Amino acid sequence: MTTLKIQNKETAPKESIALLEKSEKANGMIPGLHGVLAGSPQLFEAYQTLHELFSNSSFNKEELTVVWQTINVEHACHYCVPAHTGIAKMMKVDDAITEALRNETPLEDAKLEALRTLTLAMVRNRGHVSQEELEAFYAAGYGERQVLDIILGLSQKVISNYTNHVANTPVDAPFQKFAWSKENE
Repeated sequence: MTTLKIQNKETAPKESIALLEKSEKANGMIPGLHGVLAGSPQLFEAYQTLHELFSNSSFNKEELTVVWQTINVEHACHYCVPAHTGIAKMMKVDDAITEALRNETPLEDAKLEALRTLTLAMVRNRGHVSQEELEAFYAAGYGERQVLDIILGLSQKVISNYTNHVANTPVDAPFQKFAWSKENE
């Protein structure tokens, strides 16, 4: 059962209308998450801004997917895991990466696994990571900018994951075939 209203262009606060139109133009529809976020124009704008900033961070498409899905899975987001599975397919990310992330199994690529490991440590420890964890991340070929970019991605995902938990946002039709739940994996 949805516990927060999914807004549309007729019901949303007027400050959200332009953001909904931008979303519809970019996605060919208004994703349910965006409809829920539209209930707070400021939260919707913050999410859209963080998404754009993170998408243009120092990470490539595989790395973006690793950060997004690691957080989605750890937060057990019933909406974002299938959505980002579809997004990864659109971005032409190797299905093996997506499946490992969905199933919480180590990634074959050592550098991507180091990214997954530090991202998971950040989520589980609320940003309190050890010097050893940072050194392992740096040894894999990442730097301080990437540590900060993980925090940026985490900021975006907290907004979407928590919103979807509260709203119980229905998974959009294009992503239903990628349905996921932590209990079933």
